[in-house]
Amino acid sequence: MSFLHSKTFKYIKNLIIGLGASVVLLGALFKLESLPGASIMLTIGLCTEAFIFLFLGLVGPEKDYYWEKLFPGLDDYDAPMQPLTVGGASPVGKALDGEVVEKQLGGMLTELQNVSKNLSALKALQEVDFSGTSEQIKTMSNFYTKLNEAMADLGDSVEDAKAFREQLAGLNKNLSSLNSVYGNVLNAMASIRG
Repeated sequence: MSFLHSKTFKYIKNLIIGLGASVVLLGALFKLESLPGASIMLTIGLCTEAFIFLFLGLVGPEKDYYWEKLFPGLDDYDAPMQPLTVGGASPVGKALDGEVVEKQLGGMLTELQNVSKNLSALKALQEVDFSGTSEQIKTMSNFYTKLNEAMADLGDSVEDAKAFREQLAGLNKNLSSLNSVYGNVLNAMASIRG
């Protein structure tokens, strides 16, 4: 493993840059405030900064992308990596079909298919027209109001029917009494005539 790619080297590089910058800033502060030793500190700081720039120029820039965030196994510089390829060259050695991809991604393909189905269902729900729904609800409310009124009227009608039946029963009694009185009158008239 190359020392320039190790974590130790990166730490040392950052330490040198940080310490050099702090010495330069302290030298500038001493010079601006006219403190004793300002010239020596500023000279040491600027020489340190010159060394840092020379050092960074010789080492070269690092890559800016961080694949280890996507593939955690890439943190180790010398980790044995075997690329996923089509054909027999790699240990995988199989064509990249749905089964292989699903096995390697731990069921992620199935989850993506389920998400796709759910999104299709949501899209269908989005396309449903609910514009007439409030009118339908008002119509149903009116219907139930009228139905409740009719039920109340029917209840009143039942009470009226009971009262009418009681009156008819009373009328029948009165008619029976009247018939017997009439029968007695007819008998009396017959006896007087006869």
